[in-house]
Amino acid sequence: MITKKIIPHLSFWQIWNMNVGFFGIQYSFGLQQTAVNPIYTFLGAHAEQLPILNLAGPITGLLIQPLIGAISDKTWSPKWGRRKPFFLLGAIFCSIALFLFPFSSAIWMAVGLLWILDAANNTAMEPYRAFIADKLPQEQQTFGFQMQSLFVGAGITLANLSLFIFQKYLGGNASGGGIPVWVYYSFFLGSFCSISSVVWSVYKTPEIPPSDEELEELRKSKEESHFFTPFIEIFSAIRDMPKLLWQLALVYMFQWYALFCYWQFITPMLKWSLYGISENDEQKAGKIIALAKSGVPVAEKDMSWAKNVLHMVEVAVGQTGLMNGSYNIITMISALLLVPFAKKFTSKNTYIFCLCITGLGIMTLPFIKNEYLILLPMVALGIGWASMMGLPYSMVSPSIPPKKRGVYMGVINMMIVIPMLIQTVSFGFIYKTFLGENPSYVIVLTGVLFLCASVFVLRMKPDNRSDSYEVLVD
Repeated sequence: MITKKIIPHLSFWQIWNMNVGFFGIQYSFGLQQTAVNPIYTFLGAHAEQLPILNLAGPITGLLIQPLIGAISDKTWSPKWGRRKPFFLLGAIFCSIALFLFPFSSAIWMAVGLLWILDAANNTAMEPYRAFIADKLPQEQQTFGFQMQSLFVGAGITLANLSLFIFQKYLGGNASGGGIPVWVYYSFFLGSFCSISSVVWSVYKTPEIPPSDEELEELRKSKEESHFFTPFIEIFSAIRDMPKLLWQLALVYMFQWYALFCYWQFITPMLKWSLYGISENDEQKAGKIIALAKSGVPVAEKDMSWAKNVLHMVEVAVGQTGLMNGSYNIITMISALLLVPFAKKFTSKNTYIFCLCITGLGIMTLPFIKNEYLILLPMVALGIGWASMMGLPYSMVSPSIPPKKRGVYMGVINMMIVIPMLIQTVSFGFIYKTFLGENPSYVIVLTGVLFLCASVFVLRMKPDNRSDSYEVLVD
């Protein structure tokens, strides 16, 4: 006889502690959003190369998250648990990669470290999604996933604001070329946050032990497993995937393609729309600085112009950090506020509304010429980001078989990274051929893609019981 496992309700602070580790993971993600592409340009990369240089994210997400999910479903350690060993291991490697990243002396080195960083992030992130479904009863899962959204906002906010603050108050080295010194401080802070926050959650949150029946099943599956078992389970999960998840995949095709476009091209857009710096100007200025460093005489007027251009490029990076930090502050504020809206209007309708305002807000960015007014659309993006990080998971969680939470959370991540992969291999051509190498057109297109995503959410039919919630406060 198989007994039904009773999952106890957790208090507000218990849910808080179990999600603290997501803060460090998302700090790292925030640096990837804002700082990695500028580092590529500091090292000499061209704008049309940025999509392919970001190939690490989609590839590692496509391979690692579903594999880690399938393996963690079949894992249990009396000391460490089921999911915690994976996000602890991921955090350790993430911390090391973040520490080393600003020391990159060439594009190939930065790309290699990005692959390590992305692999570590994906190892940590996938079990964290399954961790929520493992630990919380269905009526608390919307709250649990939105709490993750809060820490998504907090981690990325600190990452982006650190870039802005360090650039503003610690200065840069535009005249010297290469990666500015202030970038180092943001990555060092991220290295500390990555490991310390995950250790906090590991220490504070015990996992629910399997029942005797589940332990016996795990023992048998371990005896029967072989090298290809996780791959077989992934393909089996995709074959038997609930219809709701296929509908979510279509939404994600537009949503995540759009997000990758935004993260890659917001800084190039700001360079042009706010500061009048084209990519040709930036490349020309870099060559002048390189000539001067090699001892070739350079006219004082040209040298002054080149230094000013590179300084404005750094200012644009700092402005990107301020904007991304601003929308993640809104994410922090709005994440838990969306829970009662989801309860009243359903997660589906709340998600549709958030995607719509996100698309409309992003479309306005190229037309705003003031560095403070341009922060206003970040309110819409922040609310949208809060919904994207929580509501889809609470919508589909009731449809996922409990014994396959890990592998299905990995499959959901495949829905995220496949659009990113398509973007990385296709958008360089689109940018150069159809958009006239104009980053402002990219941002407008991004808004349109978000509106398309909202239309496809209409086709989804989730179980609205996932919109209920109950939270106890100590």
